[in-house]
Amino acid sequence: MTGLGDIALLAGAGLLAGVVGTAGGITSLISYPALLAVGLPALSANVANIVALVACWPGSALASQPELVGHGLWLRRWVPLSALGGAAGSLLLLSTPPGVFARVVPFLVAAGSLALLAQPRLAARHQRGHPSGAGGVVLPLGLIAMSVYNGYFGAGSGVMTLALLLITSEPHLATANALKNMVIGAGTLISAAAFAVFGPVDWTAVAPLGLGMFVGSTLGPRIARRLPATLLRWLVVLIGIGLAIQLWINPNG
Repeated sequence: MTGLGDIALLAGAGLLAGVVGTAGGITSLISYPALLAVGLPALSANVANIVALVACWPGSALASQPELVGHGLWLRRWVPLSALGGAAGSLLLLSTPPGVFARVVPFLVAAGSLALLAQPRLAARHQRGHPSGAGGVVLPLGLIAMSVYNGYFGAGSGVMTLALLLITSEPHLATANALKNMVIGAGTLISAAAFAVFGPVDWTAVAPLGLGMFVGSTLGPRIARRLPATLLRWLVVLIGIGLAIQLWINPNG
């Protein structure tokens, strides 16, 4: 961080990242490289990115009220699980080198992105096998895994969680996106709290990035609501594949 130019860069990146992330895409595709661009080392950038992401939670909740109506029971059931997973992920990050899973992540992101293309067929098949829509063991195990990963690094966790929810519990894309924002936000909040107490947080970077993310997150769900589902699906997939390629070429962002 060297001055007003860096602050403006982070605020602008946060705005765009908040829109992209809460509309269904991948926030870290924009925000993490911006943190590296202003001079933060990889670990500090990762921590600052996760802490700033907390700002997306209230913004997306305010903008997603129509999609969240009637899902109170679902949220009360799965949000605490996601929060626990986020806490585990943050502890893992603080106790292990940040590049432990670097070579696996691109393939996870690519798989999650491609799963979105196959989602209608996969969701129909899952519904035939589980007509209650409860998601069996796939949903809780998947949420735990995604939440731990989100607290550890997080790049691509949004698109992977969105694919999981679409296949197991909510076939409507805009609604699944809103639910995704809530479970991701819960895990991120707990992770951020752990980093604030135990981790090296660069608050001068978090503040402008988080402010931009909050503003962007109030716009993202509205965009997702208005875009045709097929178009939104392809946009998310293309962004996800782009992130997977970026992370494969340069695991540190």
